[in-house]
Amino acid sequence: MSGELYEVISAVGETIIGNRQMLTDLDAAIGDGDHGINMARGFEAVKAKLQTLETESDIGKVLKTVGMTLISSVGGAAGPLYGTAFLRAAAPSQGKTELDVETIGLMLEAAIAGIKERGKATTGEKTMLDALVPAYEAFQDGAKTGKSVIECLELACEAAQQGVEFTKTIIATKGRASYLGERSRGHQDPGATSSYIMLKALLEHLRRQ
Repeated sequence: MSGELYEVISAVGETIIGNRQMLTDLDAAIGDGDHGINMARGFEAVKAKLQTLETESDIGKVLKTVGMTLISSVGGAAGPLYGTAFLRAAAPSQGKTELDVETIGLMLEAAIAGIKERGKATTGEKTMLDALVPAYEAFQDGAKTGKSVIECLELACEAAQQGVEFTKTIIATKGRASYLGERSRGHQDPGATSSYIMLKALLEHLRRQ
């Protein structure tokens, strides 16, 4: 799993880096205009850090490294939130060298709990949770019916994409976007978008394997 794990994280990172401008443009409309720049910088740092862990196969240890790197290198709110998400996801994957449906479900649950706690946020506030929570619920629905990892992730990505669309219809009540009030309606949330992008990158990478 060690080689595959690094490939997965690399694929997610490269996708975020490739969408830097789009994420920045989304954030420029309702925030500081730095989400794409910050996220790309964070995953560049992750890529460099993972080269020092080339032989590490413990998924939990690798995710903990990713989380700590994002916290230390990503500016704005995204660093602490995504960093916390990866740190929390590391706990249920500690000691694991392979990911199954149950473990991924626990990782998503832990990551969401961390984001809620760190950001003092919930769904319906135009944040990344509006993509991640429905994604988790869809993933678990698939798990309950015995679907594979890829099938569960397909359901999760579809739900996350719908969540991103939902953020266009609501007013932001968290972060810089909340200052705009009603004017934030009609814009999709950059954090929800980057969350969807990461889930989609994970799915597409696993499909290719």
